[in-house]
Amino acid sequence: MTINVLKVFAPATLSFFFGLLITYPILRVLNKNQMWKKKSVELALDGTVATISQKLHQDENRHTPRMGGLVIWISALVTTLAFYSLIYLFPTSLIAHKLNFFSRNQTWLPLFTLLVGSLVGLLDDYLVVGGQGNHIDGGLPLRTRIIVVLVLGAIGAWWFSTKLEATALFIPFYGSIELGLWFYPIFIITMLALFSGSVIDGIDGLSGGVLVSIFSAYAGIAFFRDQIDLAAFSAAIVGGILAFLWNNIPPAKFYMSETGILGLTVTLTVVAFLTESAVVLPIIAFPLLAASGSSLLQILSKKFRGKKIFLVAPIHHHFQAKGWPAQQVTMRFWIISIISASIGMVIALIGNLK
Repeated sequence: MTINVLKVFAPATLSFFFGLLITYPILRVLNKNQMWKKKSVELALDGTVATISQKLHQDENRHTPRMGGLVIWISALVTTLAFYSLIYLFPTSLIAHKLNFFSRNQTWLPLFTLLVGSLVGLLDDYLVVGGQGNHIDGGLPLRTRIIVVLVLGAIGAWWFSTKLEATALFIPFYGSIELGLWFYPIFIITMLALFSGSVIDGIDGLSGGVLVSIFSAYAGIAFFRDQIDLAAFSAAIVGGILAFLWNNIPPAKFYMSETGILGLTVTLTVVAFLTESAVVLPIIAFPLLAASGSSLLQILSKKFRGKKIFLVAPIHHHFQAKGWPAQQVTMRFWIISIISASIGMVIALIGNLK
């Protein structure tokens, strides 16, 4: 038990401090190369003029760099490799082997999705700051990013089906339901839905604080399910997010942007299915659902009713438009995230008791 606790908290600690260590060199490079948006978003997802969003963001006046998500996934990657290297540096040490959490059945796939998603996000950010790409945000077309997510979802579903031989969906308090081939579309749709929640990355400190709660909850679920390797990996991600958040709280020195949020959302899908807790994902990740859901409702309402539901979507910007200070929106979303993540974790654990 003691070694398991150490195995989870040690990666979180190393990832946090390593993240702080690389933050300022990354910030210097980003600022030196002016890696920020040169103008506010002009159009909403439905193609209409985003008048309120332009007023809320004013990117051309802030000069706040993007690509802050580099801190998160680089910290998680280095931490994973550092503990993996222990078995080669100390091949006869039992502790070194116990601390290593890089394993085929628990961490290969989430690390893969984290890296691929983050690298695609990095490319998107690079195009955004250069003003290249599509007319909405200057980055990779949304269609291209969706295709990447669909491919990652298909690869993930294939891994579960063929490598892990796991195609069932666990329902708390009920049991497992074998999905067979239906596992593929359900897994892919879940990943796509979580990716749509990336719109939450729009206020200083908001996405980081929300994702800390979510990944902490899944680290706890994995730990109590005796999936210690996965718990350690999730903890390493939490440490990286906290290091990023240190300089992302208002006023933010950089933004997470796509290189952080894309990799994290697709990886969250993998972690949820690995812990057999995908059913409680809408509860644990409720703020992501609220953000993407409000955007979808806004688009549908404007198309079929000819009017908006919210002053502006996603919903956190609606509260901003109503006059809430950005810090107030952020802190209240943090509170909601902690509560929803805690409730979801309890349901997942109690619902799995035999």
